[in-house]
Amino acid sequence: MKKIILAILMAVNVCAYAQITMPQPSPGATLTTKIGLTDVKISYSRPRIKGRKIFGTGPDFLTPYGALWRTGANQGTVISFGDDVEVEGKKVAKGDYLLLSIPGASEWTVILYKNVSMGGNTGDYKQEQDAARFTVPSSRLTEKVEMFTVEVTDLSDDNTSAKIQLAWENTSVKFGVKVDFDAKVSDQINNAMQEQIPDMYATAAKYYLDTKKDLKKALEWINIAVAADTKAFWNTAIKAQIQKAIGDKSGAIATAQQSLVDAKAANNSQYVKQNEDLIKTLK
Repeated sequence: MKKIILAILMAVNVCAYAQITMPQPSPGATLTTKIGLTDVKISYSRPRIKGRKIFGTGPDFLTPYGALWRTGANQGTVISFGDDVEVEGKKVAKGDYLLLSIPGASEWTVILYKNVSMGGNTGDYKQEQDAARFTVPSSRLTEKVEMFTVEVTDLSDDNTSAKIQLAWENTSVKFGVKVDFDAKVSDQINNAMQEQIPDMYATAAKYYLDTKKDLKKALEWINIAVAADTKAFWNTAIKAQIQKAIGDKSGAIATAQQSLVDAKAANNSQYVKQNEDLIKTLK
């Protein structure tokens, strides 16, 4: 009897401690980035081609056209938005979503699915759980992508939009995400104004200039920053740009010349060139 008990205890110990970790056939990946001020996180598993036919018509293909795909391997792909966003023209609330898709020969249907717990079990899919559904064109890649890849690309110059790209085999699909950070920045500016810190005034003025908001208010704020430190050539450079935007050509030239002198004294070649270029556009 004692031998039996000892054997059981040894078996339990083996089960408890003898664990072997093996590489996954479709390794996991996590992509995190910011679009504007919005955090975007994509967690997914990356299957390999391994000589198989991936996208096409008929049962010979791993992911046939017209069939719902978990868009990745294992538990599928989860995309998380830190703020409310707009995806291909559809409003999507802050939160986590399964990224599902229905591949086609020339276009794909892409779905953001509310029930993340469904994972890769697409047999439980219910369309009423769609948060957004849209159709986007697919394109053919010149070079084969062996492992399924998700990337954030095409970030706009004003940081208000980007594309999420799905790429596998010779197929690429992109869909657009738009964000709105103006309300966040405006709240920060309003709070910063209470502290009356000169650099904050300059930052707020530059934001108003870049977003073409109230330029008179931008000039008011940059004047406060310049008055606090007349040798701060980076601030006088902003003032010159604002004056140009308002239409005060002579004022912009005078301010840029002042900034140029101070930038040369500080051996700052970046601002020297910036001011010289601005002056050229005003003559």
